[in-house]
Amino acid sequence: MKRTISAEVGKGSVNHNSRKFKAANVDPERTHLNLEYCNESIKQVYHKLFDEALERYNAKQTRSDRRIDNYYEKICTGKQERPFHELIIQIGNRDDTGSGTEIGEQAKAALDEYYQGFRERNPNLYVFSAHLHMDEATPHIHIDFVPFTTSSKRGLDTRVSLKQALAAQDFRGGTRGATEWNQWVLAEKKELAIAMFRHGFEWEQKGTHEEHLSVIDYKKQERAKELAAVEEKLADRSAEFKTLTKRINNLEDGEQSYQDMEDKLAHDPEYQLPEPQGLMSAKSYKAKFAEPLVKRLKKLVISLLVRYFKVQDSYYRLNKTNGELYSDNEGLARSNDRLKEENAALREQNKDYSLIRKVFGSKQVDNLVAQAREAQQAKRRQHQRSYDYER
Repeated sequence: MKRTISAEVGKGSVNHNSRKFKAANVDPERTHLNLEYCNESIKQVYHKLFDEALERYNAKQTRSDRRIDNYYEKICTGKQERPFHELIIQIGNRDDTGSGTEIGEQAKAALDEYYQGFRERNPNLYVFSAHLHMDEATPHIHIDFVPFTTSSKRGLDTRVSLKQALAAQDFRGGTRGATEWNQWVLAEKKELAIAMFRHGFEWEQKGTHEEHLSVIDYKKQERAKELAAVEEKLADRSAEFKTLTKRINNLEDGEQSYQDMEDKLAHDPEYQLPEPQGLMSAKSYKAKFAEPLVKRLKKLVISLLVRYFKVQDSYYRLNKTNGELYSDNEGLARSNDRLKEENAALREQNKDYSLIRKVFGSKQVDNLVAQAREAQQAKRRQHQRSYDYER
């Protein structure tokens, strides 16, 4: 089931989004179906984000007219930056994905899944108000956020900046049409397309030359993510193995040191008793040679015992860790092999899929896929009705 994705710049009416007042296009009987993710005071958000930076900035100013008393008011009255931005994102339209319909509920689930990862994807966009509306014609989300940068070399070191916030997330302006905002919006649409696929939708991209996100493309994308995660774990395990090897080598060096010490005890004059001098008494010999040697030997024995028990404990723990790492590595290697096989199979399926589209035509194949999905959805609905009836 193909549906378009629309992403628009909103007016940012937080009171309307939170339904403190309701416009004429709102159905109050469905307002309880809306989802409110967050609704913070923007003034409090500005204090949270910028007060420390504002204090640092004002402390550097030697002229009182350059100090900033209220950063929020300065941004509101200035012309360079907006105090916040709003993204409205929607699946389909009122004719094919209306609120209050079964398809509308599927769209709601996809939008909800999409929003759950929004903050993690956008660490430089502070979301202070986000609402999913089901009481208007089509399900959609309003996301209001304050864009900020933390490495500014002018003004406050942490300040409002949409351009720098998106640049920090690797969206940098190119051609006239490829602005930071346009690149970011396209990336967010792709994230929504993935969530849509999980809920039975396919992104219909009108007016573009990009291919639709097919089932095989989606599976390849997911397998690639899994493969990357496995390879990262393997790299971590490899680093741990290197550390263990180094520690084991240190133990072997310790064994060599022990042998050197044994030779030293056997031959070094420091640890040997000299022959008694001609007229030296036993008492003098004991005090001058025997007792100092015994003290040195006692000190050495205590030191060796401490080192021995430390090495023994470390060796035991290293053997245990090594066994666990070996087992984990074997499991990761098997997962890696499985994912590589699945990726190879998916590449072959993709070739077959491309060949079918080329031979029979994209339109005919798309129609067949749509029919198959509709049949599958009908079967699921029939099964659900049977289940509800039995209950």
